[in-house]
This record gives sequence, C-alpha cells and structure tokens, in this order.
Amino acid sequence: MLWGVVIALVGASVYLFLQVDRMRGELASMRQSVLTEVSKVNEASSLLDSANRRNLDALREELGNARSTAAVAAGQAKIEALRHADDIARKLDAEQKRQQQQVASELSAVREAANTTTSKIADVSTEVSNVRSEVASTKSELDKTIADLRSVRGDLGVQSGLIATNSKELGALRSLGDRNYFEFNITKTKQMQKVGDVSVRVTKVDTKRNRYTIELVADDRKVEKKD
Repeated sequence: MLWGVVIALVGASVYLFLQVDRMRGELASMRQSVLTEVSKVNEASSLLDSANRRNLDALREELGNARSTAAVAAGQAKIEALRHADDIARKLDAEQKRQQQQVASELSAVREAANTTTSKIADVSTEVSNVRSEVASTKSELDKTIADLRSVRGDLGVQSGLIATNSKELGALRSLGDRNYFEFNITKTKQMQKVGDVSVRVTKVDTKRNRYTIELVADDRKVEKKD
C-alpha cells in the first residue's frame, strides 16, 4: 500500500515538474512579450514626445503671434486677438493633459502585465515547494518504517536481514531494492505451499500462546522452524 502511495507521489511529482517546466516556458514567453510591449511603449512615447514638442512649439509660436498682434491692435481687433490667444492657450492645456493621460494609461497596462507575471512565478515557486515537502515527508516516513523493522536471525544465530510483519513494512523493504520479498498467507495443511523459490508448510499451531511450527524446503533440504 505504501509502495503504491510512493509511486503515486513520484508520478504526481513528475507530472507537476513537467507542468512547472511548461509554465516556466510560458512565463518566459510572457516576459519577453511584456518586454516587447514596454519597448513599443517607449518607442511610441518617444515618437509621441517628438510630435508633441512640434505641436507645442507650433502652438506657442501661434500664441506668441496672436499676442503680438493683440498688443499692437486697437479696439475690437485687439479684443478678438486676445480671445483667440486665450482659445489657443486652452487648447494647449487640453492637449498636454490628454497626452499625459495616454502615457499614464499605457504605463499602467505594462505594470499590470508585469505584476501578473510576478504572481504566476510566485505560484509556481509555491507548488514546487509543496512537492518538495511531500517528497521529504514520504521519505521520512519510509526511513522510520525501515528503522522500526525487526532483525531476523538464521539457524546459526547469524543476522540474515530485516523482517516485515505487515504490508506497510513489506512495502518499505521492497523500496530498498536490495533483495526480493514475497507476501503470503499460509494455514495448517498437509500440502507444501510454494513461496518464491521455497516451499512452506505449517505443521503445528498454538493460538493461545501465539506459537507455530513450519517446515521449509529449499534446494531439496528440509528445515523445521519453531516460534
């Protein structure tokens, strides 16, 4: 069961890493797009500033001419000239405000795109951190399970390895990969039961004392084990 959970987590990790890699590619493309848009805005702003300066210079020149005309004019002609100068001044002020609003709007759009990109990068970093935490937690649990396994000794008292007493511990042993493990259930019968490369048969069972006796046949050699 634990082995299945480990495989599922590894699969999820691989899938998420692939998703992260794809999202990084998309974010890189988005970043390049934002930089391109910023470059375009800067270029457009530069062209707009040049055009604005020309327009403003022309308006100032026209304003100066109108005021000069008004200064030397008399009567109604002077009034009309001043009125015309004031009208030009209002147009000049309105044009400046319009241009400022346009530039501010374009810069706001660029900032919003940059903030969105930063937010997505933060989300990806959070997902990667979560995956690392899950993998570390699974490894820690696996290490603890292996550490809790009991050692089993052979007929001569020599330690022969670790023994699992449930499916969780069996999954932990299998994850080590240094030998083959078999999970099996046996009952008291007259027939030998094949388990891997050996045959096993239960000959005696004492349920009250939780003891049993088994016969183990391997390489044509029969061994009786009591517990």
